[in-house]
Parts: sequence; C-alpha cells; structure tokens
Amino acid sequence: MRVCIGGTFNILHKGHKYLIDKAFETAGKTGSVFIGVTKGEISQKNKNVKKHDERVNAIKKYLSEKRYDKQAVIRPIFDKYGPSIDGKFDVIIVSPETIKTAEEINNKRKNKGKKPLKIIQIPSILAEDNIPISSTRIINKEIDENGKIMN
Repeated sequence: MRVCIGGTFNILHKGHKYLIDKAFETAGKTGSVFIGVTKGEISQKNKNVKKHDERVNAIKKYLSEKRYDKQAVIRPIFDKYGPSIDGKFDVIIVSPETIKTAEEINNKRKNKGKKPLKIIQIPSILAEDNIPISSTRIINKEIDENGKIMN
C-alpha cells in the first residue's frame, strides 16, 4: 500500500505522531509512506513556524525511534496538494481539518483520469481539556506536546 500524508508539522506532537503511526499501519510492512512537509510560502502563514530542516529532523527522529525510516520518503511540498494529484498513491490519511483537501485531491485526480485515493480520516487527538492538540496551543504554552495542560 502506498500512503501519503502531509502537513506543516511545526511542533511534532501527539496528534502528528498518531497520523504518522496510522500511515505506517495502513501501509503495512511492505508498503511505503510519503510524508510531505510544507516549505516556502505555504508554511509561512504563521510567523512561528520553525525552519523546514528542523521540522523534518523531528520527523526523522520519530521515524527512526519507531523503525519506520526505511519505508518513509520525506519531501518538501509547496502547496496543500504536494504530489498527491499525480503521484502513485493508494491512500491519503487526513485529520478533520484537512478532509476537504483530500476530497479536492480526488476531484482533481478524477478530472485527470486517475484513480481516486482511499481517504482515511483520523480523529483529532484531544488534550486534557478535550480541545484538539495543536502546535499553536503548544507555542502559546496552553499544553505540552502530549496534550497535558500547562500551569
């Protein structure tokens, strides 16, 4: 199974790790996972975004810890689609925030005569206060990377 995921991955948190884990679970032992990490204008919407290399290195460290690194391909993406429209993928895994983008990707694939991707939507991972974990909340020191409330 060829799986794709993408995002800014500004601060690698529990929600990102769940997304990555689901991608590798879906790909299976013989599949592959493409991880698109935003670069350029798309990632600069928020002035608090870390440098691309820092974000990629955090992902690589996690992949190595989980022993996923041999099945992974990490590449920069410069828009919300990356290579998902033209690429040879079977599945796209998204969060509730990005489900519409996955549907747009499938529409674009259909218009090009390509097979649509199977869309797997994971749930938002909630912090202790039952609000989704996000890099913004971590930056604002509301929560830590695991969703624990900061006092």
